[in-house]
Amino acid sequence: MLFHSQLFVLLFFPVAVAGWYLLADRDGIRQRWLLAASFAFYGYWDIRLLPLLGASILVNWLIARRFRDTGSVTTIVLAMAVNLGLLGVFKYADFISHSVAWIAGADYAPLEIVLPLGISFFTFQQISFIIDMRRGKTTLPSLDIYALYVCFFPQLIAGPIVRSEEIVDQFALHPRRDGMDERIARGICLFLIGMTKKVMLADNLAAIADPIFALSETGAGLDLVQAWTGALAFGLQIYFDFSGYSDMAIGLALMFGFTLPENFDRPYRAANIIDFWRRWHMTLSRFLRDYLYIPMGGSRAGYTRQIVALTGTMLLGGLWHGAAWTFVAWGALHGIGLAVCHLWGRFFPKIPAPAGVALTLFYVFLGWVLFRAQSFDGAVGMWRSMAGQSDTGFGSVDTAALGWIIAGAAVAMIGPSSQEAVRTWLRPHRLIAAGAGALLVALLLKVGVGQNAEFIYFQF
Repeated sequence: MLFHSQLFVLLFFPVAVAGWYLLADRDGIRQRWLLAASFAFYGYWDIRLLPLLGASILVNWLIARRFRDTGSVTTIVLAMAVNLGLLGVFKYADFISHSVAWIAGADYAPLEIVLPLGISFFTFQQISFIIDMRRGKTTLPSLDIYALYVCFFPQLIAGPIVRSEEIVDQFALHPRRDGMDERIARGICLFLIGMTKKVMLADNLAAIADPIFALSETGAGLDLVQAWTGALAFGLQIYFDFSGYSDMAIGLALMFGFTLPENFDRPYRAANIIDFWRRWHMTLSRFLRDYLYIPMGGSRAGYTRQIVALTGTMLLGGLWHGAAWTFVAWGALHGIGLAVCHLWGRFFPKIPAPAGVALTLFYVFLGWVLFRAQSFDGAVGMWRSMAGQSDTGFGSVDTAALGWIIAGAAVAMIGPSSQEAVRTWLRPHRLIAAGAGALLVALLLKVGVGQNAEFIYFQF
């Protein structure tokens, strides 16, 4: 059930949020209502996966309770083994088997294991929870509240990756407390901004990028304009697709009265790769920082150790995005970029901001080619064509595609972030309310005429 589908907007969410407010005075019952709605949301995708989600939650909660009662470090090791083992089986077994077969020169038959939706996100949340318990940053709630923390439906499938101290206490707040009207109104506006990003920008940019990348995978040479059109279209598509999802998730949570952490802050205005990762998928960036980079030594043990920690973190971050060597290479590319940025900051003068933004965009968009390609051959073919090394020449400009790219670039590079716009720009006014209503109707009519495209990050 996609956030931007008519089923979700017109039926599921109104029922879920109405029940939450109707049960506002029934503490405990309303949380269980929201938990049931979250399980129903997940089960709609594939009811066969519900037992896996439920078992993961129960086992992690029992392990956490054991740690609370005994303080045994062994339970932490057990929790890591359970969660990483779950990812290993469902997400990486095929990848590992294929890689071993390739190295051995043996035939390979895919295991065809179904990848559970959102497994990376709900597994990471549970890993962060048990580590935070070990660090004394959080305490174990009841099983139903813990389950709601893990599978609260707005952020269950693709984040933001939320820490328990950011959300668990909010579940106990009275839904009709002061500021309810403003929270609901701002949540609606943020949801609409995200839905507009997805339906109007990301999906139209996908229609440009997809056939170009598909052609590159065949080995056919792309002309210079065609290759750059595909690369630029995908770089903008993935931003609007994922930031749109995050806006919608945060907006949905706000309509329940909950505040989720911001996940994007105008990343294409970053002046270097370090700044980019402070703005892109911010909750994943802080997860990688706090649970991988710092434990590896971070910047505390000298520059050499810092570079090792950076590259190791980004290699694992790339692998988290997908079970393919292209994702590992993409992570390595960003690890190298981060290392170079730190080295430059130590020994060379600061690059002027406009030049820094241009260089960062060039580097990031080259990296997106590797992220999007299905193979190294497809990525190298795109890069060769972007460098003018294809036999097909310069090519001609597709004015419609250029229009969508210019529109996307303008939105990404000019104006405030979605969160900032909702917080500071929007003020209660009947015209804004009427415009929001008209926009929602227009978006629902648009998604009703065709099949809705899933969000890119659902595959991770």
